[in-house]
Amino acid sequence: MMIDFNKFVKFSKPGPRYTSYPTALEFSDTFSYDEYTSRLKNGTKPLSLYFHLPFCRSACYFCGCNVTYTTNEQKMARYLDYLERELDLLSQILNTKREVVQMHFGGGTPTYYNAKSLERVFKAIRARFSNFAKDAEISCEIDPRFFNKEQMSVFRANGLNRISFGVQDFDEKVQREIHRIQPFEITQNAVQIARDGGIKSINTDLIYGLPYQSPKSFANTLKTALSLSPDRFAIFNYAHVPWLKKSMRKFDESTLPNPASKLEILKYTMEFLPNNGYKMIGMDHYARPDDELFGALKNGTLHRNFQGYTTKGGADLIGIGLTSIGEGDDYYAQNFKDLPSYENAIDSGRLPNAKGVFLSAEDRLRKAVIMSLMANFNLDINAIENAFNVDFFKHFSAELELLKINFGEFVELSGDKISVNETGILLIRNIAMCFDEYMVRHSNNAQSFSKTL
Repeated sequence: MMIDFNKFVKFSKPGPRYTSYPTALEFSDTFSYDEYTSRLKNGTKPLSLYFHLPFCRSACYFCGCNVTYTTNEQKMARYLDYLERELDLLSQILNTKREVVQMHFGGGTPTYYNAKSLERVFKAIRARFSNFAKDAEISCEIDPRFFNKEQMSVFRANGLNRISFGVQDFDEKVQREIHRIQPFEITQNAVQIARDGGIKSINTDLIYGLPYQSPKSFANTLKTALSLSPDRFAIFNYAHVPWLKKSMRKFDESTLPNPASKLEILKYTMEFLPNNGYKMIGMDHYARPDDELFGALKNGTLHRNFQGYTTKGGADLIGIGLTSIGEGDDYYAQNFKDLPSYENAIDSGRLPNAKGVFLSAEDRLRKAVIMSLMANFNLDINAIENAFNVDFFKHFSAELELLKINFGEFVELSGDKISVNETGILLIRNIAMCFDEYMVRHSNNAQSFSKTL
């Protein structure tokens, strides 16, 4: 791949990651609860369920997730009480006989709960949602430091078939700085437990851009991670947002790799993984060529949501638990982020919805364009015109001009297609921003988003 990485430094600017469009900045507490619940009531599509288990023992300083730190087991058990009550409320509104094609557990640290508590969660879900597809994707994010054979037995008995292990970096100095001491042996043991438990799809999460990382140290991390032989890699660009996450303020910013070093790391990663049997999917994922993601990429059905890339597009995403986000055809809905508000809502007999956004016709059009570019690196213009009854070139004349001026060498525009070349993949967030109607409102606020590179 002949890429002049140096020229990319200039493209490093704050921008969305486009796990949603419009982004979470547009979510509002004026969101109508009645309209939202009517969407849930009248929906007919298959379901994707997301459960948020928010607790961690201690802070990993790089983490941007919504987490609650505790060692109080009663607090954790109380949360499950409320989770079950939320499921009861949901069952009164939603047709729980709809087919479930996907279920994902995130956190926090889901496996901070012991095997008995995890069994309780699965039992509560299956008591209310009985129609799981035979090929349903059931997955969990796991911290290898909190994972044992008993938990794996519960997962196995309940059909779990995909695990994502959080690793981030194997370098001891980096681990100490990010407050996540995780010796290789612990991760190796966790992977072995998963394999022995019949898990055929294991993902490993790594992050570049962390304090004290260098191209050399990250190359060693990649080699070490490769020895575990995961089926997929997710390699994320660290989002440094200390104005949002207090723990990130603990970093000495002079120890963060500069954009040139990060690009060097990225360059090495993009060469190393393909040379070792993994192909690039999306802007931050790599998988073996026989992975189902490639089939979806080939036929244009790869989908992107809050859980990353998936082949289960076309389902209604139901977010359950603290801070969870749901997604339907024309809305996003987010639950409360703090436990007292979450509990109060459920105590009053309401779903714990805090805010959201209903999508206008223009939002839905732009969402389709942006998400296709983000997931598949191309856009079928005819499909967009037919789906939304628009003249694409006329409707997006200003956006296409912007695209040509800034990113002309990275995209190919024909009468029926926009294609992003290999080099452009690195800039896919920047390219997608050309079609984002809301960017004007946030362009002067550097603290709205993380840097794109």
